[in-house]
Amino acid sequence: MRFPLFVEAVARKAELPPERAAAIARAVLVTVAERVRAGEVDDLAAQLPDDLSAYLAGPPPDTAPGAAETFGPVEFLRRVADRAGVEPATAQVGVRAVFATLREAVTVGEFQDLVSQLPKSFTRDVDPPPRPYDG
Repeated sequence: MRFPLFVEAVARKAELPPERAAAIARAVLVTVAERVRAGEVDDLAAQLPDDLSAYLAGPPPDTAPGAAETFGPVEFLRRVADRAGVEPATAQVGVRAVFATLREAVTVGEFQDLVSQLPKSFTRDVDPPPRPYDG
């Protein structure tokens, strides 16, 4: 899923203009890169096209290599709102839409790995990925 299609999906889910959805999508991906371990960021980036994965690149500032910053949902939303230049309520709607779109853009296992490193409240309103069929 290329960035324009990703943004279109986020805009539709969040009922936001595309330019605001794009800013929020970028802000969420940068903030995810700060919040999850580097190995998981690399795994997620590998499943996204370059124009999306670029926002996950680079180690978070002031963080040991491979480590993740520890902060909760309030700080996550604050960072997204600041980076995107939107109100916290808009950021909250946008964050949900970005996670819902990520769920559709990556494999079930990758999405499960990602959300396992985040507080449940980050993805509470996102439909859980379907369980793999053990057949």
